[in-house]
Amino acid sequence: MRESRRVLHHPVIDYKRGKEVTIFFDGEPIKAFEGESLAAAIYAAGINVFGTTLKYGRPRGPFCMVGKCGSCMIEVDGEVVRSCITPVREGMKVKRIKGLPKLTKSHDLRPGKVGKIETDVLVVGAGPAGMGAAEVLASEGLNVLLVDDQIRLGGQLIKQTHIFFGSEELFAGKRGFRIAEEYEKKLRKIKNIQIMLKTTALGAFKEGVMLANEEGTYLVKAKYILLSTGAFENYLLFENNDLPGVMGAGGAQTLMNLYGVLPGKEILVVGSGNVGLIITYQLLQAGARVKAIIEAAPQIGGWLVHAAKVRRYGVPIITKHTVVAAEGKERVRAAVIAEVDERWEPIKGTEKRIACDTLLLAVGLTPNTELVRQFGVETKYVPELGGLVPVRNEYLETNVPNIFVAGDVVGVEEATTAFIEGWIAAYSILIKELGPQPRLVSEREKYVRMLKEYRSSPASERVRRGWKYAEIPEGE
Repeated sequence: MRESRRVLHHPVIDYKRGKEVTIFFDGEPIKAFEGESLAAAIYAAGINVFGTTLKYGRPRGPFCMVGKCGSCMIEVDGEVVRSCITPVREGMKVKRIKGLPKLTKSHDLRPGKVGKIETDVLVVGAGPAGMGAAEVLASEGLNVLLVDDQIRLGGQLIKQTHIFFGSEELFAGKRGFRIAEEYEKKLRKIKNIQIMLKTTALGAFKEGVMLANEEGTYLVKAKYILLSTGAFENYLLFENNDLPGVMGAGGAQTLMNLYGVLPGKEILVVGSGNVGLIITYQLLQAGARVKAIIEAAPQIGGWLVHAAKVRRYGVPIITKHTVVAAEGKERVRAAVIAEVDERWEPIKGTEKRIACDTLLLAVGLTPNTELVRQFGVETKYVPELGGLVPVRNEYLETNVPNIFVAGDVVGVEEATTAFIEGWIAAYSILIKELGPQPRLVSEREKYVRMLKEYRSSPASERVRRGWKYAEIPEGE
């Protein structure tokens, strides 16, 4: 019998699991709870391999847990789904995908099955930027369609357990998942906000934006579009980096903080930025053992206050090292690390083997610009902001009229800056729609100043440099 990976006690989170249901994985009954994702339920049952690759039959398991990587694709009742964004339901019959799956009715997007929606503003992405913008826009009377491919609102907030710093307006003293809960309750009470979850924006066409979900496909015509599509997790190149047990830090946070499922018991974290340090502390709170944090740079990348927390637990932070291989057959069983030289290359003869069952990669995010580029928005590669980002002006309008951007798609930062950018973009849309009313202009300028002040610390120097490079010059 497999050992359950569920967290039963936590010092911060009170897991409110829904009604217990039973699903069947390759014929075996598995306990699950309403409200959790299929991937979380399968992983909680101790199952590592969700499927195998087409050519070499290599095992696959969850990586990102937000539907971006395809590693947790699975067959449910004859349909191929992304299990990490598919809610469980009683009696599901689940099978591993071996080889090439068949197209099924859910892939039928033929014309004639398309509904039509008209709205003032379409917001794609319901993380902090999208939620913040939707509230402001609706408060001024505009009709807003808020779309996200996840099963709940909040984006990265739903997995964040740490307490926010700053002012009361910027949610100081609150934990990320609480902010998401409160915001969702607030937005669902606003009549002129329509929320569509488990809905994917397929593409931008001259007729409108095409959306798809379990109920059908929709063509949306909107006066203004705000793209707050976030970012996705980065991989690292090393031998066997595709083994189950190699997981993105955000994916691990989703499992652990949202669903109460441990990603593993003996964990090696790669990356000492704030994400790597914070998730290490969260793993320790949930009862996992973190063997070490590995960092390729010669110094810790995140705030020292976070580093001090994990060091008090006895977790070593090993700088100037990287992972060169993962060992295991159907699951990670160990990692091989090595020292790196000044060119970031592994030094032969310095290899060390660390026994672990999970490798968490906290090595940054890449802005998700796929949909942005379909609109013809100009992009630039800006390493300081995470990669390819949309070019936009100070008020977050792109070179394509009435197309706005906000949040991590603009440049990878924190939830606080994403909220502020969402507010700025919302007021920019209101000024275009309602005219440059002094009240609206004043509010926008307040948030522009707030954003500059928030980025004024030495730690934000790279972001300031990148932001300037990706900005449309004034007057253009």
